[in-house]
Amino acid sequence: MQLSRGHIKSRNRTEIFSPILSRLIWTFRRLNIAHILTWITYPGLIVASLSGFFILQDRGMNLAIATLSPVVFGMLLIVMIERQFPYREDWQPNRGDVVNDVLYMAIVQNILPKFLGFILALTALNAQLFDVESLAGLWPHHWPSWGQMLLMLGCAEFLRYWLHRLAHNWPPLWRLHAIHHSPPKLYTLNVGRFHPFEKTLQFLCDALPFMLLSVSENVLALYFVFYALNGLLQHCNITVRLGYLNFIVSGPELHRWHHSQRVEESNHNFGNNLIIWDLLFGTWFLPSHRKVLALGLTNSNYPMGFMQQLAIPFKNNPDKFSREP
Repeated sequence: MQLSRGHIKSRNRTEIFSPILSRLIWTFRRLNIAHILTWITYPGLIVASLSGFFILQDRGMNLAIATLSPVVFGMLLIVMIERQFPYREDWQPNRGDVVNDVLYMAIVQNILPKFLGFILALTALNAQLFDVESLAGLWPHHWPSWGQMLLMLGCAEFLRYWLHRLAHNWPPLWRLHAIHHSPPKLYTLNVGRFHPFEKTLQFLCDALPFMLLSVSENVLALYFVFYALNGLLQHCNITVRLGYLNFIVSGPELHRWHHSQRVEESNHNFGNNLIIWDLLFGTWFLPSHRKVLALGLTNSNYPMGFMQQLAIPFKNNPDKFSREP
């Protein structure tokens, strides 16, 4: 059988490109993209987001846009990665989960803080309940913004550490905080599940003191970028390895143990962004030879809907206080 000239050319192309294609496939498998993401996802996204914030600011971008753009971009990228390379397939959210998460993000994480800031402006500042100028003198405004952000991070973390630890050991606060521990799985979007009353207490720890000290908007915005990205990554359903960073930041490897259903495991790793206070006060916990098992609450009847969760802290024994020490 005689081959046409077209068939001969096609076969020649195949003979030429097949080894190249095979080499590319072999290289891709050898690189193992999922393994690479294990090590670069956390530091890469944190560095990229903070860098994006500084770049947008240097170009004269509006502060709100410079702050929100890297956070939104980072969130979308994290969600995309966890859909393609999940740490656990059974932790993928369903439609009902996402609807509730969006409500928490919109109302508790965005509208409520703005409302609290507005109330603060109307009362403490406008009514001159505090000598703001004297308080402002206590803060090192002459430091570079990154230095002020690190100082703010360390101070806020100290306050949030003790609030968080108290929430796990004092029944009235646990009633509020149980909402955050109610999901039996961890993924990016459920980082924002907090009762409005608990969010208000958090505001008193990581926002109000620094507003009274007249910390600049740029420093507060920089803090927010790190705070938001770390929180999203902390809950992500992605296989992440942080190595020695687990002794500095409160990342996903540590935080998964904090969400364990077993009290002896979950009463650890209280740091919100940093883990240094856990190391100092003996609550750092990261087993090296096993993975966390069941997450969430022991009460299988705990409601998962947004409106029901807002009311559950005021009902009897919402979780039978199963985390009692």
